[in-house]
Amino acid sequence: MLYQFHELQRSLVEPWRWWAEASTDVLTSPLSPLSYAPNAGKAVAGIDLMLRLTGRYNRPAFAIGHIDVAGERVDIEERVILDLPFCELRHFAKTGVSAGKTTRAIKAQPQVLLFAPLSGHFSTLLRDTVQTMLPDHDVVITDWKDCRDISLARGAFHFDDYAAYVQQFIRFMQKRTEGNGIVHVVSVCQPTVPVLAGIALMAANGEKLPASMTMMGGPIDTSKNPTSVNDFATRRPLHWFEQNVIQRVPVKYEGAMRRVYPGFMQLAGFVAMNPQRHVQSHRDYYDHLIAGDGESAEAHRRFYNEYNAVMDLPAEYYLDTIVRVFQEQRLARGTLVVADQPVTPEAITKTALFTIEGELDDISGSGQTEAAHTLCTGIAANRRQHYTAPGVGHYGIFSGRKYRQMIYPKIRAFIDKHNR
Repeated sequence: MLYQFHELQRSLVEPWRWWAEASTDVLTSPLSPLSYAPNAGKAVAGIDLMLRLTGRYNRPAFAIGHIDVAGERVDIEERVILDLPFCELRHFAKTGVSAGKTTRAIKAQPQVLLFAPLSGHFSTLLRDTVQTMLPDHDVVITDWKDCRDISLARGAFHFDDYAAYVQQFIRFMQKRTEGNGIVHVVSVCQPTVPVLAGIALMAANGEKLPASMTMMGGPIDTSKNPTSVNDFATRRPLHWFEQNVIQRVPVKYEGAMRRVYPGFMQLAGFVAMNPQRHVQSHRDYYDHLIAGDGESAEAHRRFYNEYNAVMDLPAEYYLDTIVRVFQEQRLARGTLVVADQPVTPEAITKTALFTIEGELDDISGSGQTEAAHTLCTGIAANRRQHYTAPGVGHYGIFSGRKYRQMIYPKIRAFIDKHNR
């Protein structure tokens, strides 16, 4: 009933929001006498803040209009190239290119399959990752769908299904004409485990593998330097999660009656990890509005437009992850079984491995991602690499200035080295 109560609460606050928006118009219009009142600016700032705190945030757009390749402006067109019940493969196609040097450069770019997390936020969280990679690579990203909008008739989605999607996506990418069948896989955070499992299963079955796999800030072995996120998952039995965080989608949505981990509960958990920071951020936003600092206020809006946009997760996948990844650490202990087949990372021999961690990561602790090297013993030492980014937290691994200046150049060099 918690989901239904949440929807009722949102409905009840809507009339107040209409009044607040109308009040803002009155207090900001140069034709209104109230706009010249001494505290009109503070009132508008307060209303603006409350509107943002009570707003609905839908999936943001990638909005990558163009990039520069070989000194020429190239337009970017998003195309869905594969549509499955729970996920789309979204390609950032380069268009409007004149024949010549730029065309040849684009055709020679390595093909990258970027696995976005299925952990609450939309794949647009990796916008900076994509935009930074595009000038040098042909990028396709997993764009996970909001389970609130997936009909119950589509069935459930388990950890095994994720691993099956990994294999299907890789096979699909290998059949594309771009890159001559050579695929480089990059996984960020949560998908590192099912991605490694999927590739290990392909290796055990003798299939063609990706040329390289780059794993960034993922929970390969959560027994190493456990964080508060790890502790939260391990200190409670599975039935606690089923009873307290799993809800059914209300009937007003396409996914009515589907069991999910709702986005609004996930957002509450994200905020609870560092509430003081968010409170201070909103205070600063209020001060920026009063001071007329439009640039700082807009930066706040951009961040929270993304941060507050969350989606519902399939309950089966969430609960499977709690047990397999965090509570029992099956991949690290060699006990992971997917679709009745044991997962054997040591079977991977022809895929280069690059693991990346942030020194200050408070979600995936130090050594958790690097543990992939201990598991992938079949990969030669000269085809394995690890990097710990100094002074970088979890989100800084894949977004921001340090990602662009410190981390991405190493990813680019690694992919180029193994693009055979």
